[in-house]
Order: sequence, then C-alpha cells, then structure tokens
Amino acid sequence: MGSEQADRMNETAKRATLKTDAVIIGAGPIGLFAVFELGLVDIKAHLIDVLDKPGGQCAELYPEKPIYDIPGIAVINGQELVDRLLAQIKPFAPTFHLGERVDGLTRTKDGGFRLTTELGTEIEAKVVVIAAGGGAFEPKRPPVPGLEAYEGKSVFYSVRKPDAFRGKNIVIVGGGDSALDWTLNLVPVAKRVTLLHRRDQFRAAPASVNKMHGLVAEGKMNFMLGQLHALEGEGGKLARVLARRGDNSTFAIEADALLPFFGLTMKLGPVARWGLNLHEERIPVDTEKFQSSAPGIFAIGDISHYPGKLKLILSGFHEAALMAQAAHAIVHPGKKLVFQYTTTSTSLHKKLGVA
Repeated sequence: MGSEQADRMNETAKRATLKTDAVIIGAGPIGLFAVFELGLVDIKAHLIDVLDKPGGQCAELYPEKPIYDIPGIAVINGQELVDRLLAQIKPFAPTFHLGERVDGLTRTKDGGFRLTTELGTEIEAKVVVIAAGGGAFEPKRPPVPGLEAYEGKSVFYSVRKPDAFRGKNIVIVGGGDSALDWTLNLVPVAKRVTLLHRRDQFRAAPASVNKMHGLVAEGKMNFMLGQLHALEGEGGKLARVLARRGDNSTFAIEADALLPFFGLTMKLGPVARWGLNLHEERIPVDTEKFQSSAPGIFAIGDISHYPGKLKLILSGFHEAALMAQAAHAIVHPGKKLVFQYTTTSTSLHKKLGVA
C-alpha cells in the first residue's frame, strides 16, 4: 500500500459515520439518473464509484463515441451525456465518493444498511441501489514484459482526448469494435495509425472493417498482421513496438503511443459476497420495483437481470424511475406518494429550481 493511500485511509477513519437516505453504488449514466428520480421523491443520495470521476464506462472508455439511441437526442457522445446528467442532478446536490470501492455491506438494527469502503468511509442508508454495470471493470492487459513502465505515459487503454494523439505515430492492437472505432477516429488526428491484429478477420462491425481497408488502400494508414511481442523505449517513452508473425519472425513498428484494445475483465467483486441471489453474475430483480432478493437493495442497469432484459442506457433509465417509486415507501414509510409530472407540478419545479 502506498503512503498516499494510507494517508487517505487514516483521514477517513477519523470521520463520523455518514447518514443518508440512499447509497447508489456506481456513478455511470444509470446511477446518475437514479439521483434525479430519487430526488423527485425527496430521497437524498450518496454515490460511490471505484473510478476517479463520474460517468462509468461512458466517460472512462468511450467519452468520444457517439450514442444514437437516447430518446429525443439524435446523437450525443459519452462524455456529453454524462455532463448533461450531472447538470440535471445538480439541484439534488448528491455526495460523491470517487476512487472508492464498497467492501462491506451489513444490516443495521433498524433495518437499514451500513456500507464501508476499502478506504474506511462508512455510510448508513435506508436503501441501497446497485447500478454498477457489470461490476468493477479493468482492461485486459497484453502479456508484454515491462508493460507497466509505459502505462499512462505511452500505453493507454482508453481515449479520453483524441487531440492528445495529434501528430503522433499510433499503434492500435485488437480486432473488435473499440479497436476499429478508434482506428477510424484517430486517422485524421495522428501522424500515422497502424492497426495490428493477429489475423485478417475481425469481430467489429463490417462497415468499420471495410472503411479501414479503404483507408489502407488509400495509403492513409497501415494494417499489419501479427501479435504484440515487446516494447522498446526509455523512461516510459515508447519508441517502437515489436510484433511477431505467424512464422515466429519479428518486425518493428515506429510508435509514440500504443492502444491495446483486448476487452475488459468484469468482476462483481464484493457484491458477490452480499448474500444476493445471482444469475450468471447478475442480480435478479422483479420488474415492478427492481428490488433484489434482499428487501431494500435494488439493482438497475446492466447488473440487473430479468426476463427480456436489454442492456441499454434507456432501459436503465426506466428501471431507475420505477426503483425510486418503490424506494419512497421504505425511506418515507406511511407517507403517501402522489404521482406528479415534471411538466406541470409546481412542487417539482421548486425542487428543480425552475419555479
């Protein structure tokens, strides 16, 4: 453990237990929208996410990737969607605990929950909403000696700002949608893009593959067959990527940056130890409340499972709305919930600051 993390643990250990109505685990688009729906029914929320910023996979892996199926918005990229959601929930002033992972979840005597993170943060809440996508995720790292020395300096597993690669020689490794998408997006920006894949068959959209081959034919990028073998450079600054052909011969590619897209490893982590009934590492829920097998614990977004489940952002938004209605009965027992439309309700307008 590094001294910085130890200092953070010592600092959080001194804090008193935090109390709130709801804790949302996961600050991706679904977790963010859950804040909005909970806020409309007077439920205050804290959010916990292992990433160091809100947005989940949209912000971490696909900030510039266009999204076409958000109702009423013809096209929006991942980061823009996150920014709009953050603006939408601003009236409800949620508390974020970023760069923290929930390690412990126990029942309190009053039927609520106590959550603890690996950094020592302790929160008591009446309901828990798991919106953690497929769980904590991390990129699959290529088995290359000395890779760690280049990570974050010349080797990147996501593209947050395409302009950071302007004028550079880029090597992209992989054959899926992420590899092909970023190949096409970075060709106009980089000095030279080389796509490296072990075979001339891809798991990406055929239209993307055809466009890539067209750019190769026009001399605007390179495509090479081979497998990533080694890296050459000094002080974390990459100079060349070495690749191996099928006959075991090797060749070098000049490179300032390497983008390996080998997919993600999704792990439920501590969630798997919380006594919830699981279905193939997903949390089964009912479609009335989106409540799990444990009363008071809800699951929405990709981590939830039910017949007909679609892993779409818009589906998660719907799940968040119904979850909030059910959570109200737990957080405010005995208080009648009157359904209101944001279009016409003056009380909701006051909550949203538009009265």
